Amino acid sequence: MSRVLVIGCGGVASVAIRKCCQVSEVFSELCIASRTKSKCDALKDSLQGKTNTKITTAQLNADNVDEICELINSYKPDLVMNIALPYQDLTIMDACLKCGVNYMDTANYEPEDTDDPEWRKIYEKRCKEKGFTAYFDYSWQWAYREKFQRAGLVALLGCGFDPGVTQAYCAYAKKHYFDKIDTIDILDCNGGDHGYPFATNFNPEVNLREVSAMGSYWEDGHWVEIPPMSIKREYNFDGVGDKDMYLLHHEEIESLAQNLPEVKRIRFFMTFGQSYLTHMRCLENVGMLSTTPINFEGHEIVPIKFLKALLPDPASLGPRTHGKTNIGCIFTGEKNGEKRNYYIYNICDHQECYREVESQAISYTTGVPAMCGALMLLTGKWDKKGVYTVEEFDPDPFLDALSKYGLPYQESFNPTLVD
Repeated sequence: MSRVLVIGCGGVASVAIRKCCQVSEVFSELCIASRTKSKCDALKDSLQGKTNTKITTAQLNADNVDEICELINSYKPDLVMNIALPYQDLTIMDACLKCGVNYMDTANYEPEDTDDPEWRKIYEKRCKEKGFTAYFDYSWQWAYREKFQRAGLVALLGCGFDPGVTQAYCAYAKKHYFDKIDTIDILDCNGGDHGYPFATNFNPEVNLREVSAMGSYWEDGHWVEIPPMSIKREYNFDGVGDKDMYLLHHEEIESLAQNLPEVKRIRFFMTFGQSYLTHMRCLENVGMLSTTPINFEGHEIVPIKFLKALLPDPASLGPRTHGKTNIGCIFTGEKNGEKRNYYIYNICDHQECYREVESQAISYTTGVPAMCGALMLLTGKWDKKGVYTVEEFDPDPFLDALSKYGLPYQESFNPTLVD
């Protein structure tokens, strides 16, 4: 019997909340909080009579620590699930520390304003020291480790699919199949079709910033950075077929490189169609992906925020998206002195997701792991104090929960490797 505060009410949060309501014996009470309370109220109304979970709602500005604390102190949750924007990770972590409550999120911190001089100074120092230029990295949240340890609290970072499940797959592979892992390739394939000329499957701001950034991968103890979309491979995905995939920088590479230091190379690939890439490059070329405010007819606007307002809401894509996703990890390494290859992955059907929780598979594959991570914390299966990423916990109960609640894994011991 637990009381949980969920901050956020977008596509991923909606899935996580609906899945929490399927496990009412653990998630006995939920408070859904968002800047737009009407969205929370609508979701609550849609769940009335379908769950034993008691649901309340609240309006919240998650950029304001005092406001978050006021809600936490009045509601007194056992856990805060941050399924808002990664811009708000630090304010919510600060509030959890002040109020003495456990924390989790689905993506690591990045700033909303990348032109902020104070942040920029720290960012540029990190770029020189670490060798990658992505706006997002774990250093800001890892800096909270001792604070959470001293407070006797846990902060679980990045418990979506990638990051999240992909890191659990790595821990599972190391625990059960390898004495030493040499290489990890994380492959994220969306074979779905929503019918629009251009749309993003999750928050457009975050998605487009990530995809248009420099790519990078970990090799022989250091970062190798490459121009955006400059490494392309074709791969035949089970349940989807042949797809073009491109190497991106992704946050779980950073934590895996630290927690599995023997791994020689870690790469992340994501599939994109040519239409998506053509639209994105055009928008980037004309400045629409910029986070720097401009003055337009006497009003200050941020181009990428304006673009977000024009694009379809990812939460609206569910009824029109058909096809499947395939996300997983391919490993090479050794077991008992013999070379071994291994592939663990999940296939998820967009329309099956919509029939269950009124969502497309991209939100589903992030929202279900968020619920399962919360389940691990609330039931005590994961109980280390401090700030951790998913691969630092026992993967077995987490993968069992994923299989039970909609994301079962498949395995191959003779996979096609990525060259």
